[in-house]
Amino acid sequence: MQKFDDVKSLLADSQTYYLISIDMDSNYSYLNGRYAQWFEPIHGDLVGKNFAITMHPQDRMVCEQVAMQAFARPDAIFPATLRKMDGQGGFVMTRWEFKAMLDQQGRPNGIFCIGHDITELTRANTDLDEIRNSHSHQVRRHVANLLGLGQVIAESENMKALKHIAKMIQQSTVDLDNAIRKIY
Repeated sequence: MQKFDDVKSLLADSQTYYLISIDMDSNYSYLNGRYAQWFEPIHGDLVGKNFAITMHPQDRMVCEQVAMQAFARPDAIFPATLRKMDGQGGFVMTRWEFKAMLDQQGRPNGIFCIGHDITELTRANTDLDEIRNSHSHQVRRHVANLLGLGQVIAESENMKALKHIAKMIQQSTVDLDNAIRKIY
């Protein structure tokens, strides 16, 4: 418990990190100011309420599994990424670290968790993936055309067809160059 009290004194007024504790009945027993500021307007006073009230239903199992790991190894810290309801039909993505709390006799007494909002990071990563996929498609389309035309040339014996293919190669090269310039 002393460790949690030390962490509470450090993060009680944090503007970045959430700090919560959950008792052995799975209810909130402590929230720092940041967590209360974000989630109590949506769910009301949370102390004494079940921890799952704030989260996406599918993430409850993640919490339970990570808590079991924390109790199995109380000397370690265990991470979890959880979705918290934002009160507008969506979710805030959060990243947490769980640590078991033990009483004076070494028996489980609850869990404390330090977390922060990773919604913007998650959105940025999603946007980057979409950009990467779009750029890859824009370039590969022209490369595929060039490879196909090269194969046609290799198999062709007709000079008139080769001149037409040469024009198509020139156009595909210009298109590829434009796609690369657009990306970079």
